[in-house]
Amino acid sequence: MDEHNSEKKTVRSKFSGKFGVSENIHVRKYSQAPREDREDRGGERGERRSFGERGERRSFGDRKPFGDRGERRSFGDRKPFGDRGERRSFGDREERGERRSFGDRKPFGNRGERRSFGDRKPFGRKPFGDRGERRSFAEDEKREPVFRQRPELQPEPDFSQKDEAVLEANAVAALVAPEETTPAWFKKVLTLTTEKGREREGNFLGEGIHVVQELVSNHADQVIGVYCVEGFSDTVLLDQIKEAGIRLHDVPEELMQKASTTVTSQGIFAVCRQASRRPDYDSARSIITIVDAVQDPGNLGTLFRTSLGFNSDGMILGKGTVSAFNPKVVRGSSGTFLSVPFESDMDLIERINFLHSKGYTIVATDLHAKQSLQELPKNKLRKIAFLVGNEGAGTNSYLIELADETVKIPMSSELESLNVAVAHGILSYEIAKLQQEL
Repeated sequence: MDEHNSEKKTVRSKFSGKFGVSENIHVRKYSQAPREDREDRGGERGERRSFGERGERRSFGDRKPFGDRGERRSFGDRKPFGDRGERRSFGDREERGERRSFGDRKPFGNRGERRSFGDRKPFGRKPFGDRGERRSFAEDEKREPVFRQRPELQPEPDFSQKDEAVLEANAVAALVAPEETTPAWFKKVLTLTTEKGREREGNFLGEGIHVVQELVSNHADQVIGVYCVEGFSDTVLLDQIKEAGIRLHDVPEELMQKASTTVTSQGIFAVCRQASRRPDYDSARSIITIVDAVQDPGNLGTLFRTSLGFNSDGMILGKGTVSAFNPKVVRGSSGTFLSVPFESDMDLIERINFLHSKGYTIVATDLHAKQSLQELPKNKLRKIAFLVGNEGAGTNSYLIELADETVKIPMSSELESLNVAVAHGILSYEIAKLQQEL
C-alpha cells in the first residue's frame, strides 16, 4: 500500500535555473559528462563521428578553392578577369587614340566645326517656310493683308407665280404679234396660261421637272406634247418621254420665259388634255372631301396630295373653288391631282344630299364643336365626307347646318384656326387610323 502510494507522488520543485537551461537531471548529466563517455554512449547506435571526420578535416585556410581550378593565389596576385593581356594600372594604360580633354573633343558625329548655339544652322534642313533668305521677325517685310474673296452666289430660282394680270397681258400681246416673232403654236401655248384660254382650248399646262415626270409616268395618254429649252440637261427624263411616244419640241430660251407661269422657268413644260375621273360613291368604305370656295391654288394642290396620300376616294369641288387645272394647282400637287377622282364646279347642297343617300356621314369642322373625331360613334366612320371651307371666311354656315356632325381639332387656345390644308391633313390621318380599327 505504501509502495503504491509512493509511485503516485508528484515531485514539485521550484524553478531556479536560467531561461533556456533545462532542469532535466539526465540531460544535464549527459551534457556535463566527459567527451569520451558521450562517444561511448553514441557507439551503441553506430560509430558516430564528428562532421569534420568524414574526410581529412583541414582548417579553413588550408582548403583549396572551390572546384580546385588551380593553384590559389592571393587576390593581389590574380590576373584580371579574362586575362586579356598584362594588367596595368589605370594610369599606365595606353590611350585609344589621342585622348583630349572634354573641352577639346569634337561635337557628336563630327559634323564640322562646333559653334555656339546662336551660330549654328538649323539641323539638317532649312526651317519650314524658309524658302528664301531667313530674316528675323523684326526685319521681315510688311506684307499687304490678303483678303479672301467670297464666291459669287448664284441667285436662287424664284418659282413664285406670276401675277394673273401679267399672264393675261402676255397672252393678249402674243395674239397680235407677227408670225415671225411669235409662231402660231406658241400663241396657243400662251393662251393656256389664262383661265379663259384653258376653258376654250380644253387643255392645261404642266410645268416643271417633277410635274412632267409624273404626267409622263402615270398619265401619258393625256400628254399632247412636251416642250423643253435647248440644251435641257435631264437626259433620263428626255429618254422617258421618247419611250412613252410623246412628241418632244425644242423651245428658245426667250419663248420659254414667256410661256412660264413662274418667275424662273425650269426649262420644261407639257401640254395636256383636261380630264378627270368621277369618284366611286358606292364603295363600302371611303373618304370624300367636299371643298367649299377654296381660292388659293397652293392650298387646293395640297388637298389633292393629302387625299392621295391617305387613300381618299375623291374630292368634290364646289362653285367658287379655283380650277384644278390651274398651273399652280398642278404644280402644288406635283402633277398627282389626276390620280385623285374629282368633280368640279358642283352645287354642294345637291352633292351633300346625294352623299346622304349613299350612306355618308357629313363631318364639318367647327371651333365651337364639343367633340373630336375620335369620339364619334364607330358606325358613322365607315363612309365619311369632310367639309372644308374658304381660307378666310371658312365654310358657309348653311352647309354646316346640313352636316351630320361637327368636330374640333384639339389645339392651343392661343390659336384661332388652322390652315385649311393643314386641318384637312390632320383629319385625313385620324380617319385613316380609325377605319383600320373597324
